[in-house]
Amino acid sequence: MQPLRWSPPAVLVVLAWLGTAGAVAWFVLLLLSQADPAGRLLSGVAAVGLLVAAVFGTVARPRLAADTSGVTVRGLGAPHHHPWSRVPGVRVLRTRRFGRETPLLELDVVGEDGRERLFVFGRLDLGEDPEEVGDRLLALRAG
Repeated sequence: MQPLRWSPPAVLVVLAWLGTAGAVAWFVLLLLSQADPAGRLLSGVAAVGLLVAAVFGTVARPRLAADTSGVTVRGLGAPHHHPWSRVPGVRVLRTRRFGRETPLLELDVVGEDGRERLFVFGRLDLGEDPEEVGDRLLALRAG
């Protein structure tokens, strides 16, 4: 069986790269025109923020993968595999933000050193509804 994989939507990653290019161009134009320092700061912060989002969206693919042996979580570093025996909790939490309910997928993981970690994934991390991903993970874990 092929592992199930979830990643940030590719179109959002492309938009982040395009936004980074635009923000860098804006920053360079403001530098060359010797614009006010506040505008240069704003454009520089926007460029750096968009660059971080674009790099993370590119490098952390797939963000979450799962198969019958366990789950693999990826961030900016190397992917980390966690067998199902070390994943005691898979649940969907519904939070209220900005007047609407947002589902978040939570994975409780016990590391090899015995320390607990909590991974939280939203729709942007997974590219799908966290409730559907949670259902698929629970079905995989059940066997």
